[in-house]
Amino acid sequence: MDKSQSRQLRSAALLGVAALIAACGGPASRPTDEAPVAASGCPVCPSCPACPAGGATPTAQATTRTLQPARWSDLPGWQDDELAAAWPAFLHSCRALAARAQWPQWKTVCEQAKSLTNPSTTAVRQFFETRLQPWRVHNPEGTTNGLVTGYYEPLLRGSRTRSKPYLQPVLGVPADLLTIDLSSVVPETRHLRLRGRLQGNKVVPYFSRSEIVGRQNEHAERILLWVDDAIEFFFLQVQGSGRVRLTDGTTTRLAYADQNGHPYQSIGRLLVERGELTLEQATMQGIKNWARANPGRVDELLNANPSYVFFREQPLKGGEAEGPQGALGVPLSSERSIAVDSRYVPLGAPVFLATTLPDSTSPLRRLVMAQDTGGAIRGAVRADFFWGFGGQAGQQAGRMKQQGQMWVLLPPAAAPK
Repeated sequence: MDKSQSRQLRSAALLGVAALIAACGGPASRPTDEAPVAASGCPVCPSCPACPAGGATPTAQATTRTLQPARWSDLPGWQDDELAAAWPAFLHSCRALAARAQWPQWKTVCEQAKSLTNPSTTAVRQFFETRLQPWRVHNPEGTTNGLVTGYYEPLLRGSRTRSKPYLQPVLGVPADLLTIDLSSVVPETRHLRLRGRLQGNKVVPYFSRSEIVGRQNEHAERILLWVDDAIEFFFLQVQGSGRVRLTDGTTTRLAYADQNGHPYQSIGRLLVERGELTLEQATMQGIKNWARANPGRVDELLNANPSYVFFREQPLKGGEAEGPQGALGVPLSSERSIAVDSRYVPLGAPVFLATTLPDSTSPLRRLVMAQDTGGAIRGAVRADFFWGFGGQAGQQAGRMKQQGQMWVLLPPAAAPK
């Protein structure tokens, strides 16, 4: 192929990308919480999935500006955190990094970590301080504060067969859903997974949520199980994973498998715009309360968001205590894992997070691991804090919309050049 043909192909691909992005471009990651709505009227957390995730990828120079060298004494609360509680999560990161391209940068540190068995907080602190360097995370404009939200793993009630009250189907990935990778032709799309379907010899956007719901009979073979509550299932789709307690007493896990490619539209924002909730009420719990009070209008509300998440079923291999698998490919650790924008913060790296507890000024300063990503986790100083499993974790996650600062801990071999 000569240069002229290459340019023509690239131009054609860009036109195709533009058309698909209008309806079916999305990040290759789970969605995230239905967060409170900002005073501006825009949703704080889910606004980004509504936009194409194909923004300019930071260059090496931009990444260098993002991470600035710091001293251990710069980390507020570093001396106070129970660092030993983060050690198992760090070992999870090491196991995942061993299969990634970054392994040469982490090999020495991770292999030395194997020699520590049940280390004390003092031993963990000494280990990190003698082998890693803290790097403060800066936003492109030079600020160091950013949004910290929360997420969790919910529990739903379900059945293997359809019967009252289990009438809400949980769908696996449809056979006609296409995932289109144009990164070899258009490198700017490497952070995008374009979804569509074939219509004749054309690729068109995949069905929206309302269309999928209306065509459920066509996907009967893809139904994994049935759950009893449409609004709880919606928030399961928002969280990206969860557990289902079945009628026979067993519990299974549903993990994010794919998405229809349509942009996420915040139903909380919609309720505020309609005057049915105030800004303060537009939280996850507030939306659930509205749904309980308006059962006949729930479907119409949910269908206003064209995005739809498909799942795969996973066994609870590690028992009830094991968290869902994050983007790094390891189980998330309650209150020790975060989702990040991996364009700025490398997956697998330890991160010291300084923020506050939900709806509070009480400090939350903790060593966590960057082990997940999220469709709305966009930006350098941006984190989604994993609270764990169950109702109490959900209450914390649903209320969390704090400001915070981040420091990435890297070995010398992984330091920005």
